[in-house]
Amino acid sequence: MIRILLPAHLRTLAKIPEHEVLVEVDGVPTQRLVLDALEARYPALRGTVRDHDTRKRRAFIRFFACELDLSNADIDDPLPEEVVSGKEPYMIIGAMAGG
Repeated sequence: MIRILLPAHLRTLAKIPEHEVLVEVDGVPTQRLVLDALEARYPALRGTVRDHDTRKRRAFIRFFACELDLSNADIDDPLPEEVVSGKEPYMIIGAMAGG
């Protein structure tokens, strides 16, 4: 099981009361498989984390694991072992902008 931490606005949209959700993926966990599993379990999140058509990360969404920014990493690279084992969460963060 992969632990995913979601920001408050995505939890509200998907009606998830918990700060953390669990998803299961088949095969070697990658960001693509984890995001596919998240969107399958919570359909309200489709199109919010990734674009509906291109399936690319939305501009103001960032992905982190084990203190690493995975936002621009290859979406099909295996996730760190600490995430796969459940020791560390996969984090989806709403980036901040402004001036």
